[in-house]
Amino acid sequence: MTEIDDTTPPPRAAPGPAVLRYAAFTDHGRGGNPAGVLLDAAGLDDAARLAMAARVGYSETAFAEAAGDSGRYRMRYFSPKSEVAFCGHATIAAAVAIAERDGPGLLHFDTLAGPVAVRTSTGPAGLTATLTSVPTRTRPAQTAELDAALTALRWRDEDLDPRYPAHIAYAGNDHLILAVRDRARLAALDYDYPALEKLMARQGWTTVHLVWAESPAVFHARDPFPPGGVAEDPATGAAAATFGGYLRALALVDIPARITILQGADMGRPSRLLVDLAVGDERIQVTGTADPIPADRN
Repeated sequence: MTEIDDTTPPPRAAPGPAVLRYAAFTDHGRGGNPAGVLLDAAGLDDAARLAMAARVGYSETAFAEAAGDSGRYRMRYFSPKSEVAFCGHATIAAAVAIAERDGPGLLHFDTLAGPVAVRTSTGPAGLTATLTSVPTRTRPAQTAELDAALTALRWRDEDLDPRYPAHIAYAGNDHLILAVRDRARLAALDYDYPALEKLMARQGWTTVHLVWAESPAVFHARDPFPPGGVAEDPATGAAAATFGGYLRALALVDIPARITILQGADMGRPSRLLVDLAVGDERIQVTGTADPIPADRN
């Protein structure tokens, strides 16, 4: 009888694809919104992508597949709970990761929301990326929508800034935009998570983009994100693009214009998003940096 050697270890399973981790829209190297990035997602089905996004645990992970032409990728985005059509901060993170590997230049991402061009470049702050959104659109929020949102946010009508009417804006996905009169109201955000989650699922909103105008060109923002399984996003590029389209459509800013959105400070992750509106173009550009997250901070 042949004796079995119980001391031989079993063969190790092949390691899975490596997920890179970046903080996008950092402010002078601090804060930002963490995103996972998988640069070669070919062969992964939706279930595997969703499971991987859940293990990473960030609000979104970007899954890239080379699409033939140099610089062109099929890009999909998964939160820990579901797929989203477009994610701005994961787009910035993925573009910077590709630029670190291949060098800066123009990239083309084919997303479920449509084509998104991203240009990466090197400057004093290191690598930056500028995405160009799909064409934007916006509509006034209906009374029932607004009332339900205010109830979930534990806000009142008198908290809102009448200069910036409540709207549902789109730049790849829908976001409710609400502006408050004073910074303290924004800082004190304490919303009813289950109520807002249910409302956003019913209405198909990706985030609720809450802003306070420091000036006509500088806004402070907070973005609850229950649909992604997180209470709040520290930097939301998709919402920044929708907000740029909203400002343009309502003639609330002179064009051309650059808008600065400061987000994440109230949750200890200060983030800076630069939003550019051009003459004769319904698309919006959003620029930011992205920094690798050290392994000991994952």
